[in-house]
Amino acid sequence: MEALLSNYVEKSLNQYMLRNAVFLCERLLAEFPSEVNLQLLARCYLAKNQPHSAYYILKGMEMAQSRYLFAIACLEMDLFSEAEAVLLPIEHLCSEVPNGAAVQYLLGIIYRDTARMKRSAEHFRKALSIDPLFWAAYEELCMLGEAEEAAVYFGDAAIPCVQEHYLGNTSSCLLIGGTNHSFGSSQRFVFEDLSLSHLQQKEQKKPRDISQNNHGGPILTGAVEQITNSCGNTSSLSTPSPVPTQIRGSLFFDSGLRRSARLATPMRSLNTSKGSENKERSFHASTKLNSETCSSTAHQGKLLETYEVAVSEFEATSSLSSTADVKSIQHEIVNTKLRNFIADAATIKSGISDTFKLLRILGEGYRHLCMFRCKEALIVYQKLSSKQYNTSWVLSQVGKAYFELVDYLNADYAFSLAHQISPYSVEEMDIYSTVLYHLKEEMKLKYLAQELILVDRFAPQTWCAIGNCYSLQKDHETALKSFQRAVQLDSRFAYAHTLSGHEYVIMEDYSLGAECYQKSLNVDPRQYKSWYGLGVIYLHKEKFEFAEHHFRQAYQINPFSSVIMFYLGTTLEALKRSGEALEMVEKAIVMDNKNPLPKYSKAKLLVTLGKLNEALEILEELKECTPRESSIYSLMGEIYKQHKKYDKAMLHFGLALDLKPSLVDVAKIKAAIGKLVIPDEIEDNL
Repeated sequence: MEALLSNYVEKSLNQYMLRNAVFLCERLLAEFPSEVNLQLLARCYLAKNQPHSAYYILKGMEMAQSRYLFAIACLEMDLFSEAEAVLLPIEHLCSEVPNGAAVQYLLGIIYRDTARMKRSAEHFRKALSIDPLFWAAYEELCMLGEAEEAAVYFGDAAIPCVQEHYLGNTSSCLLIGGTNHSFGSSQRFVFEDLSLSHLQQKEQKKPRDISQNNHGGPILTGAVEQITNSCGNTSSLSTPSPVPTQIRGSLFFDSGLRRSARLATPMRSLNTSKGSENKERSFHASTKLNSETCSSTAHQGKLLETYEVAVSEFEATSSLSSTADVKSIQHEIVNTKLRNFIADAATIKSGISDTFKLLRILGEGYRHLCMFRCKEALIVYQKLSSKQYNTSWVLSQVGKAYFELVDYLNADYAFSLAHQISPYSVEEMDIYSTVLYHLKEEMKLKYLAQELILVDRFAPQTWCAIGNCYSLQKDHETALKSFQRAVQLDSRFAYAHTLSGHEYVIMEDYSLGAECYQKSLNVDPRQYKSWYGLGVIYLHKEKFEFAEHHFRQAYQINPFSSVIMFYLGTTLEALKRSGEALEMVEKAIVMDNKNPLPKYSKAKLLVTLGKLNEALEILEELKECTPRESSIYSLMGEIYKQHKKYDKAMLHFGLALDLKPSLVDVAKIKAAIGKLVIPDEIEDNL
């Protein structure tokens, strides 16, 4: 009865039948009370997004698996100190074995969320060193700005580690005919699914035979007292290593969808229309890389089957006859089976090598993007095969790169393809909504927000899109409520705090805006848009020293943003440091030649430095690009006035007024026109 119930609980979890899993597990626990069954019930509650229930079940338990699950529940409830206290002893026991990778990752998350970034990066590195396919740890390192080149983590040195997890010690198993074929359990490949029922049926097996899943890492189910491995005699923690397709994947099971942005994120699939095929080809020059994917379960099952059949046939035939002909046939059978066995092992090794090649490209592109080297990231992503490139995750990263480059049209196209491929994913849709906001695509933004509401109304990305939609319609109060709703759903969603700050600045409520930016930085110190927002607030308050500090912080994080360079140059100009300001503005022009603001700022600085002709040349160029900008004509009027060309000055001041500038600029232009009739000498005496 116990085996049957536990098997059906596992089956319900695998099929996401969570209510059924909880009900059956409660029956199991009532009939057979044990810590193993309590662990299983805690897993059901965690899968059902009920961490409080799991917390009270697991509190005080001593087994490593129970403590690990308890730490997961604590993290879901933001009880960081309790989670740390539980995980640290496990980390010391299992710091060098594969099942310690998830513990290292969780410790990294705890230290990240409590603003201990250096320690956080250290534990993410440990997780990667233990399990080279732990992509989530690499992603966190990149977001902290602590990642080195991808080849350091996904290079050739990491391949033997994964091969060992998949293949074991092949030298002791691949015995060719003519050698002693005595096969003990310690020499066989064991790739078994450690469900609770399997463990109960295999109580007599050795610990090393049952302690690993098909990814080379143990999983969190089964009789804990049986799992004693490299950690010593202490019951070690059994946690699996996430597969490489996970971005912030489930740490120990895939049962149920978790809304916590801290621990889980879904992936996507391809579905594009014929109308976009030609554009897709032009968007990405397809390179055909023959990367064969490795289906670990199929290969491993085939390896075990081939190996055992070869041995059984050899032993069976050897008992029939001892003649030379029969022995020849026997050896031929064994050798054929073992050749197939070796070929399958070679296929797995090839698949592992191809996987690491793929991860190196993805990792290097992602690292460049996190360091805001967006052009380099785009070049790296172009190295992917068309199959890999035209996936939702990669296209979203491409869209983010174009967004940071202020190339909103290409960003829109990349994000729209990603959304077509995976219409039911909300990941990165907050950034996409901001792209549409900048493009003033009101109808597309409305449609996106409505789609996201239908997909997941409890996702912070959904409410960021709704807020951007209202902000574009100038309904800033409703937009702010939407952004605050996103914060309520996930207080650690830094971008929602930043957007709230932007909205307060638009409403000229600078104190609340600064508070939102600070909350964003408490969550993510590398959120450069919040540093930039604080700089803008201090610039408006004419606190130029504070503004310079915050703009420089943003500039250190993202030294490739022409907007930050422009505002930093403007602040330096206000501080009467014209030389430094001119240098910074020239960098902004080089970085983004299409942005007119740095060019206008450079013209103003040149006027201040007395280089009127150079300034006039820049303004003439700007006039061709942006003919309806009144400030350009106003500044040209000032230059012509200093050249004592009063007719041209009057003409340009008049053109500036015709373009309907702000009331403040109107007053300045009219004052300048009034002074045109007064000679400069008289003006100075006045």
